[in-house]
Amino acid sequence: MFGALVASLRPRQWTKNLLVFAGLIFSQSLQQPALVARSALAFVLFCLLSGGIYLINDVMDAERDRAHPRKRYRPVASGRLPARVALAAGVALLVGTSAVGFWLSARFGVVAVGYVALLTAYSIGLKHVVIVDTLVVAAGFVLRALAGVVVLDIDFSHWFLLCTSLLALFLTFGKRRHELIALEGGAADHRPILSEYSPQLLDQMIAVVTASTLMAYALYTVAPETQARLGTSLLPLTIPFVLYGIFRYLYLLYRRELGGNPSEHLLTDRALLLDIGLWGVTVVLILYVAR
Repeated sequence: MFGALVASLRPRQWTKNLLVFAGLIFSQSLQQPALVARSALAFVLFCLLSGGIYLINDVMDAERDRAHPRKRYRPVASGRLPARVALAAGVALLVGTSAVGFWLSARFGVVAVGYVALLTAYSIGLKHVVIVDTLVVAAGFVLRALAGVVVLDIDFSHWFLLCTSLLALFLTFGKRRHELIALEGGAADHRPILSEYSPQLLDQMIAVVTASTLMAYALYTVAPETQARLGTSLLPLTIPFVLYGIFRYLYLLYRRELGGNPSEHLLTDRALLLDIGLWGVTVVLILYVAR
């Protein structure tokens, strides 16, 4: 049962919480051990928070998951983990982790509770409201990035949050499209809101946020405010990596018919993993070495 419980926390999905470290990197605080430790603890707390949300969501979606070709093997859906145990563990994780969050930082605690409230509302009802469902999922990514900023008690750039929001929408629309195509006629049985979408509508949404994400990131790197804050004008050198990463994901989505699990592709697609690694190394060199 313990193994089933750990599997239900979905450790492979925790790569999403790496957004917590963005504030640390872009505030040029990597050389301050105390702030690195705070960011690391914030990352762990968000992994536990997201794990608690997954447990509750699995309990609520157990019936639909049993009709899904892959999700039917999840511990709760398959019966390996009793629903009452999963629910109790999920609530305990959310309450306990939120309390530790307030101990770490009052503002971080507020963001953590906001994340829990938003994702719980999503599980209960917002996931059945067309377009709002994708906006809520994207907001979860933004709250992760915001948590990484407030835990360090530093100012944040509105450009940073805008880029995070658009990238999150890009990935969310891609995931919805993959689900719609992969599940074909049974898509609505697994996720009822998919009946409100069509591949053509999602293609239009993906096109809009793709262009917007690239433009927002490019403007962020060249903005006088950014250059003054970071003390460098070299950040535009990272634009090619962002271009390739987005185009690579579109390739996986449209040609390989993947895209249903972006965090999994981050770990398994070598080209995407290499691109993100090179982007990260370039950012660190620009912000910490070439100033």
